Amino acid sequence: MDQELIKRVDALREQLNKYGYEYYVLDRPSVPDSEYDRLMNELIAIETEHPELITPDSPTQRIAAAPLEAFNKVTHRTPMMSLGNAFNEQDIRDFDRRVRQVVGDQVTYVCELKIDGLAVSLNYEQGQFVLGATRGDGTTGEDITQNLKTIRSIPLKLAEPIDLEVRGEAYMPRRSFERLNKHREEMGLALFANPRNAAAGSLRQLDPKIAAERNLDVFLYQIANSHDKPIERHSEGLEWLQSIGLKTNPEWRQCSSIEEIIAFIEYWTEKRPDLTYDIDGIVIKVDALDQQRALGFTAKSPRWAIAYKFPAEEVVTTLEDIELNVGRTGVITPTAVLAPVSVAGTTVQRASLHNEDLIREKDIRIGDHVVIKKAGDIIPEVVNVLTEQRTGKETPFYMPEQCPECGSDLVRLEGEVALRCINPKCPAQIREGLIHFVSRNAMNIDGLGEKVITQLFEKKLIEDVADLYQLTFDDLINMERMGEKSSMNLLEAIEASKQNSLEKLLFGLGIRFVGAKAARTLAEAFRDIDTLMNASKDELLAVDEIGEKMADSIVTFFQNEDFLVLIDELKSYGVNMTYTGPIVRQEDVADSPFANKTIVLTGKMEQLSRPDAKAKIEALGGKVTSSVSKKTDLVIAGEDAGSKLEKAQSLNIEVWDEAQFMAALEEVAVNE
Repeated sequence: MDQELIKRVDALREQLNKYGYEYYVLDRPSVPDSEYDRLMNELIAIETEHPELITPDSPTQRIAAAPLEAFNKVTHRTPMMSLGNAFNEQDIRDFDRRVRQVVGDQVTYVCELKIDGLAVSLNYEQGQFVLGATRGDGTTGEDITQNLKTIRSIPLKLAEPIDLEVRGEAYMPRRSFERLNKHREEMGLALFANPRNAAAGSLRQLDPKIAAERNLDVFLYQIANSHDKPIERHSEGLEWLQSIGLKTNPEWRQCSSIEEIIAFIEYWTEKRPDLTYDIDGIVIKVDALDQQRALGFTAKSPRWAIAYKFPAEEVVTTLEDIELNVGRTGVITPTAVLAPVSVAGTTVQRASLHNEDLIREKDIRIGDHVVIKKAGDIIPEVVNVLTEQRTGKETPFYMPEQCPECGSDLVRLEGEVALRCINPKCPAQIREGLIHFVSRNAMNIDGLGEKVITQLFEKKLIEDVADLYQLTFDDLINMERMGEKSSMNLLEAIEASKQNSLEKLLFGLGIRFVGAKAARTLAEAFRDIDTLMNASKDELLAVDEIGEKMADSIVTFFQNEDFLVLIDELKSYGVNMTYTGPIVRQEDVADSPFANKTIVLTGKMEQLSRPDAKAKIEALGGKVTSSVSKKTDLVIAGEDAGSKLEKAQSLNIEVWDEAQFMAALEEVAVNE
């Protein structure tokens, strides 16, 4: 092998890595793009002719890998723990007090921007990038090395030949996000809700070329372990990471008092819109590593760090109109149509106004300037009206007297604030009832979404839920966007739904006041549909958690001849009418950690689906609810847990991560 050629390849790689570091990490390019491209093309040409010269750290290898079949699991040597949250100044002062009680008053902190992205771990051996992983459940993540290699600010080779594991946040810059969504819109694809979701979706692509096209970036903020560098302070570690080629966020500050921390938070609360990336708070860490070690960890988070979460972002926009929607129970819901506005990373154009009383209470008029926020950074809502900006052209809104779908008179039932259409033939109610019947918590018919249901309904192929089981291939193949494969898949999903346990059917039928939990309770208590249909009100009330209103509703439902005919039709098509789930027996749950506890599930779990986790908890005597309150005993938080986790922490409710949850399930299984 020509030694001059080898030297030239080494020189090209060194030069390209230097230019890449200046451009992507320091944001201070020293040469024009044309010079970088010229050198890169020369290196590509040499490696193409001499593939034996290719090394893993060559800049040509960032997107060289073939698509993966699936992601492998990675066990973190040091768990990737989440942080406790602070929501106000008092929470921060309480954190400082707890820290000083352990380490004394000689303490300094480092404040960093909390990047709204995806937590990742990078592993280097002898300076070579060998493994990158997601957080996962904190103990086990996914190997996304090939996708992380496409992020040009992540060096494939460090400036020093060291062993190092470093943690950080991969994110999508706002400019990349806007460009990506514009492209998806042009292609007729669904838009990403915000840069964070786009970044997470990009890093979980099986084809690295797709990830490369998304133009992601990264900030590194924590040394998990290093065998080569003695470091005494977190701030020292940030400076060292930058010196060896790893990108850290420059907007960090050492603070020696709570007043300095508060000032830092106030500054970035105001300045966050000026950044080129999204942040959702400020992370505060004890600087001295020996003090961090003295403070230690709780079961779920370090005691030496806390994340201050910004309050929900509020913006002003114009309320252009109010539309009315008819739900499956006939409730008429007004929805605000807004001039598009960006709130907490997404474009908002609609917000629920709930009912007429709320519109009157807030004096909302069409044409008003209104303040919008996202409740829990998720659900858009109208906070208030800027009445001082009224011009006199705004018009009050009045709920109609007739149903906007069928023209029937609307009624307000005693004790309710909602207006309701009580016409059982109202097409909107029938359509919404069909959509509910096939939904995930009901019959869970994959492929039967709202658009398909609407098409079937408008073509008069279905008029009630029993008609779903008469659909044929010829019915489906002629519909919009229904090819041969999707038609066959849908028919298979409809057929499979016939085997669902009774509680799925009960919930899907839409009996008033009967939610998914009550449906399960009824199915377990009565075991089959005929026994339930013949149950008296007193027999229903004897079942735990079944109250007067629900019992009356169930009796009324099964006295309706139309519904009895529907049940007979479903039976004739082979739809299961019995409960096939586990029966909870007191002797089985006596030693269960979930027995007689009220539990909330939040976030995404890697090893179990939400319904499976719920079923396991209920089978072991626990009660799963959807909202966190003072009555909640335990919150199980998966990845990306949001406002429910925050509320649990503010109420000092016990929180488990997925690893703790799975360990508890395994322990129960071992003891059985």
